[in-house]
Parts: sequence; structure tokens; C-alpha cells
Amino acid sequence: MLSKRLIARLFLCPILLALVVGVPAFAGSAVVGSVAGSMNATVGGQTLLPNTTLFSGDSLQVRDGVAVIALGSTSRMVFGRDTVASFLRASSEVTVLLDQGDVSLFHAENSAPVRVKVGDVSVVPLTGFKTLGEVVMLNGALVVTTKEGELRVNDKGKLINVAKGKSITVYPSSDAPQAAGNPPSGRHVSGATLWGAASTIAGGTAAVLAGIAISRAGNANDNASTAASNAAAAASAASAAASAASAAASLANAAAIASGCVLNLEANEAGKASPYTPPTGVSCGNPATW
Repeated sequence: MLSKRLIARLFLCPILLALVVGVPAFAGSAVVGSVAGSMNATVGGQTLLPNTTLFSGDSLQVRDGVAVIALGSTSRMVFGRDTVASFLRASSEVTVLLDQGDVSLFHAENSAPVRVKVGDVSVVPLTGFKTLGEVVMLNGALVVTTKEGELRVNDKGKLINVAKGKSITVYPSSDAPQAAGNPPSGRHVSGATLWGAASTIAGGTAAVLAGIAISRAGNANDNASTAASNAAAAASAASAAASAASAAASLANAAAIASGCVLNLEANEAGKASPYTPPTGVSCGNPATW
């Protein structure tokens, strides 16, 4: 019959194993991305600094500035001025809950899925394409524009693909009343509304490209720092080698003088002329000068 202690161990081992395996997986799944660059932006009220890691549940606020978020090694999201958003991380995708403002995104081909959600409307890049686009909230409307690739808008179950160079405007359901004259929710319009958003949208692509440039500049700076560190280490090693070589030369020179002086001593004892002439300032009788 098994003892009570052995039974307890057999019972606890699977539980402990599950905890050990499960905790890292849960912690890793909560990571959304990292900050490639920012200006006048905060997360949870704290100033947003480069290389800060963002987690599921974090809330971002951009005032008169910008925030560039790296999702993995290739995709970028740029949040413009007066933007408020939060992040959710599921096992398969990152969701950005946009409360106000605008977000521009560069989604690399076949990279992890990302979704921008405003009320009951969501926007996702189609997989298999490099996508560059913008999602802008303006006077109760949501303007979605595609610059490269293709974006898919899910408007309360109705799927609409926005091809390269196209824009659509939708009106997400909201608890807040819409301004007078706004079309009802679900109506897609273009023309005047898009012209009203033109200045915001026009800066979106530039913002993403600037964000990518910021990220690449950061990587270049890291590479430069690494190269500088390597160069400093190499210089230090070269200096040490030079010192060692100098010390070895000094020892070799002293050994040569000692050998010559020994020959002179032997010649003098035999009554012969000294065969070795030491360097100027060096005396065989004074080893301190060697």
C-alpha cells in the first residue's frame, strides 16, 4: 500500500508541472510589442520611453505628439496626436481598441495578425500582403484608407475589402449621440467626408514611414554602439598586445646583452680581447643598465 506521503507527492507533481509550464506561456502571450519612438505620449500616465515593452491591457495616450509601436520585428503602428487607445493580446492576434484619434499601420507580409477596433467595427490587414493604411476617427465617422495591400472592414458582420488607393467611411455604433446630419450607422459614404479628413489621412503614410525610419535608426544606433564596443575592445586588445610585445622586446634585448657580457667575461679569463661591445650607456659590470 502506498504511503500517504507518496500519494501526496504523486498528486502534487502534475499540478506543479502545470504551473511551471503555464506561467511563462501566459506571461509571453501578454506582450503586445515595444516602443520604437515617441513624443508627448504616455502609458498608464507614465512617460513613454523607447524600448518600453507594452502589455495586454495597457492604455496609450498621445497628446501633441506621436507614438511608434513595433509589433514583432517588421510590423509598425503609428498613433497620431490626440489619440487614446488600449491593447489586447490574444493567442493569435493583437487588438487595438481605438477610443479617439488615428492610427496608421504597416503590416508586413505573413506577420502576426493585428486588428483595429472602434465600437462594433473592426479593421484587419489581409494576410499574404504587405499592407500600409490608416484608420481615422473624425466627427463620429471612421475613415479607412489603404495605401498598399488591402484592408478588410467588418461593419457589424458586413465584410468590405478596401483595395489599394481606396477609402471608405463608416459610422460605428456608439453610446454617444451622433452629430446632426450624420448618416445612420452602417451607411458608407465618400466625397465630402473624405475631403474633411484629407489632412489627417495625408500624414498617415508619412507617419508610418517616419516610424519605420525611427525604428531603423534605433537599430542602426544599437549596431553602431555594438560596433563601437567591439572596436574599443579590439583597441584595448591591440594596446595590450603592443605592451606585451614591448615587454618581450625588452626581455630579448636584456638577454642579448647578458649573453654578450658572458662572452666578454670568458674572453677576459682566457686573456683574449672582448668579442662583444655593449650598446652606448650599457655596462656589462652594471646589470641595472641592461
